Amino acid sequence: MNPSCNLFLIGATGAGKTSVGRRLAAHYGLAFLDLDQEIERHCGVPVSTVFEVEGEAGFRRRESTLLDECSRRRGVLLATGAGAVLDPANRRNLVERGYVAWLQTTPELQLKRLRHDTQRPLLAGDDRHGRLQAMAEVREPLYREIADLAIPAVHEGVTASSEHCIALIDSSWQRQHAA
Repeated sequence: MNPSCNLFLIGATGAGKTSVGRRLAAHYGLAFLDLDQEIERHCGVPVSTVFEVEGEAGFRRRESTLLDECSRRRGVLLATGAGAVLDPANRRNLVERGYVAWLQTTPELQLKRLRHDTQRPLLAGDDRHGRLQAMAEVREPLYREIADLAIPAVHEGVTASSEHCIALIDSSWQRQHAA
């Protein structure tokens, strides 16, 4: 158990961190923060533009800075970017500052959920399945390393997924209220 007043969602692109995260934040009375949206708000441009101008390394620097800032807040649900776990400092901050729930998924489910998405720079190109599989091979051990709870993928909609998450989180999160 990782007692905390914060709930952090990690997982692959298309796992539901934002859509499920909003519902979980409302359920638990937490402020909802989406790390990619925070980057866009801070930069004034879409994430895809940050990637285009600064490359992945520039994006990751901005991501780490804002993850540090957002994870210091109390009483938040933070939906991280899928690659935020690549930086060891980010992993340490997530573990030390919140309860970490890993929303699991599969490349097949990701492809289904992301079939109309054209905004994610790391999915540009033809072999989306191959890209998703390659990212999973690198990232899944990192998700596993820091997760307080692994939540298996649910193939139903957002409502069913959210209810599934709440049931599992309620059974294991030792929540502390923000002062």
